[in-house]
Amino acid sequence: MLWIKTFHILFVISWFAGLFYLPRIYVNLAQTQDPATTACLLGMARRLYRFVTPLAALALIFGLWLFLGYRIGQGQGWMHAKLFFVVVLVAYHYACGLLLKKFAAGQNTRSHRFYRWFNEIPVILLLIIIVLVVVRPF
Repeated sequence: MLWIKTFHILFVISWFAGLFYLPRIYVNLAQTQDPATTACLLGMARRLYRFVTPLAALALIFGLWLFLGYRIGQGQGWMHAKLFFVVVLVAYHYACGLLLKKFAAGQNTRSHRFYRWFNEIPVILLLIIIVLVVVRPF
């Protein structure tokens, strides 16, 4: 099971790396008026989203494997809270995909300031999840 935990951690780190960078591309997309820059940033965002989505799936699969194999935290409040925030993280990932489609269609209505704040959400989620796993406050 240590190999499963290793791969889970690896894919979680990789997933978060993508979630930290993708909204940063959105900040730049919201600021630019140049069509060539927009096309370049959209290409970067598409490739990153397509790369990060399988990493997210693998993080979730290995996490579920750990949960079922170890019965980690079953019946404990910290695990229920962690799973809630993982669901929020999956929703955030999905929202990133929806925003990418809006940018691609030229339908973005939000400012770069919105995306700067939106970019902070995965940092907060990561902090909460780490505290729940390490401190286990419930």
